[in-house]
Amino acid sequence: MASVRDALKEAFVGEAKAALRLKVYADRAADEGYPQIAKLFRAIACSEEIHGARALKLLKESGTTEENLAASFASEHGVAEVAYAEFVRAAEAEGDRAAVLHFSQSRDVEESHGFLYKEAMSHLLAERETSYHVCRVCGYVVDGAPPEACPICGAKADRFGPVA
Repeated sequence: MASVRDALKEAFVGEAKAALRLKVYADRAADEGYPQIAKLFRAIACSEEIHGARALKLLKESGTTEENLAASFASEHGVAEVAYAEFVRAAEAEGDRAAVLHFSQSRDVEESHGFLYKEAMSHLLAERETSYHVCRVCGYVVDGAPPEACPICGAKADRFGPVA
């Protein structure tokens, strides 16, 4: 029998995956002209996020903001340096060019997340107000105004969206 901690970890991962999947389904439903179904998918995604957040709180894996920044930096670095490097190699071995592009761009974006985490504490100490924009194509995050073209995928500035 699994421990409670193992069960909470599994619940967190399952809920997080479900929430993201449902958001993608909502976007598809909206694109296909089904706004009520899109709304339902978004509502249930919100519910799944609540379940996941509750499991994460019970796991006590959230510390102070400073600890969370350090943990997030370490996680991004590991994902970029280890996981995505393996994913790229596997996609290259199978000759899947679309997957190679996806994994390479995601790796590069993950590396930029690490930089943003490092900068966040200095912004906080300097009482600097930040504004972030996310590339809706590859996920690149920029602090400040969007660039003319995304440095990762080349998307134009109008493909960036502000983050509240």
